Amino acid sequence: MLFKAIIIILLLLIIFSLGQALYHMMRKENNPDGVVNSLTVRISLSVLLFFLILFGTYMGWITPHAIT
Repeated sequence: MLFKAIIIILLLLIIFSLGQALYHMMRKENNPDGVVNSLTVRISLSVLLFFLILFGTYMGWITPHAIT
């Protein structure tokens, strides 16, 4: 149960980081560092989430369902 909560928290952090990138992009300043930093965090969290799901599947904490 804790593992699934961590996955949900990471998904929410990814969405929050995407929102931060949108906020920095919509501001009138010509400083793209905020957008780049937010998207870098989002990509890092996405990669972490991907490997966490792979690890959870390998350990048997997550079981994939068959698509029928």
